[in-house]
Amino acid sequence: MRVVVAEDHALLRDGLIRLLGAHDFDVVDAVATGPLLLDALTRHRPDIAVVDVRLPPTLTDDGLRAVVQARRTQPGLPVLILSQYVEQLYARELLSSGNGVGYLLKDRIGKVAEFVDAVRRVAAGGTAMDAEVIAQLLTRRGRDQPLSGLTAREREVLELMAEGRSNAAIAGRLFITEKSVGKHITAIFLKLGLAPSDDDNRRVRAVLTYLQSGSR
Repeated sequence: MRVVVAEDHALLRDGLIRLLGAHDFDVVDAVATGPLLLDALTRHRPDIAVVDVRLPPTLTDDGLRAVVQARRTQPGLPVLILSQYVEQLYARELLSSGNGVGYLLKDRIGKVAEFVDAVRRVAAGGTAMDAEVIAQLLTRRGRDQPLSGLTAREREVLELMAEGRSNAAIAGRLFITEKSVGKHITAIFLKLGLAPSDDDNRRVRAVLTYLQSGSR
């Protein structure tokens, strides 16, 4: 699987190259700036890009902007965003751009198995959202918003859905049956005014986009 890495800190960039290489990924390019990232994505057309949000020259959203621009000419280009902090605006823009997206905090890289699983899941067109990102997206809504109608269990299921977990994985994590998970998901969609779907990627993106947009 061909990967482009974009990270301006040399030690972390080298660490990502070694980690990915040790798990049978082929890092075809590793860059340190937004313009170099866009060029690498255009030239290599990788299976996935692992990208830091804040890259030179401005150290603001250069990494994200390069990815969004690349996805205009390469629809569905899988991208896993890495960030030091939860940036809700970036998460919303990324999620609205299509399937094959992920957003992890950088400290998750240390959990190697989970990180590698996230890379593979996103490359396959899935979703991998950091639990901390999801928690903040959920709690930012006001009490008068539809989320206030969700039960504690439904919120747990929604968080795990947003991380990209399957019904079976959610059942295993919460020690309930898959049938119960299905019932909770149906209730979540009904309460949020969203049509149920068997497409995990589409349902996660729809829910998160809804939560962040504030619209029904």
